[in-house]
Amino acid sequence: MTEELVIELLKEVFYTCFVILIPILGTSLIVGIFISIFQAATSIQEMTLTFVPKIMLTACVLIFLLPWIMEKLISITHKFFTIFITIVK
Repeated sequence: MTEELVIELLKEVFYTCFVILIPILGTSLIVGIFISIFQAATSIQEMTLTFVPKIMLTACVLIFLLPWIMEKLISITHKFFTIFITIVK
């Protein structure tokens, strides 16, 4: 196993993780910004107001994207096993 192959595999893993996490973290960020604007406009300073909508929408996005996430993870796992089998032989 060469250094280039290890670097390529790690690059693939980091890219896949990044692509999977963007929609989930993006949803949480957007909801947080809207709630912060709402709190500033209404002067409601309740700390728990930010957590419940963020958790609920993040969970909904996670459930909605679960088939896509599983497809990405299965494809990268299949690719790694294929590479490892060719290296072992």
